[in-house]
Amino acid sequence: MATYKQLLAEKEKIEAQLVEVRAAEVADVIEKIRVLMAEYELTAEDIAPKRRRGRPAGTSATTAATPKTELPPKYQDPKTGATWSGRGRAPGWLGKNRDKFLIAEA
Repeated sequence: MATYKQLLAEKEKIEAQLVEVRAAEVADVIEKIRVLMAEYELTAEDIAPKRRRGRPAGTSATTAATPKTELPPKYQDPKTGATWSGRGRAPGWLGKNRDKFLIAEA
């Protein structure tokens, strides 16, 4: 029966052979792929197109069904007349006390 050290040495030899055989087979496969790509005039983009993140623009059912309409302004800067609907990033002129910029509802 083989000893532990003998088995480890044998294992290392087999792993080295695995690496060599895999490298040779991968090289053959890559060469076959290159030949086929040249034969069919393919590019890397044809084989693996770039993946885009998220959903493509304009595919949502709600986006297609309802056109966007502007919201009426909710806040107004008395100095410049600039308005803000209350959605999105707040403008700098609004400050912390929003009540003084609120537009009175008619």
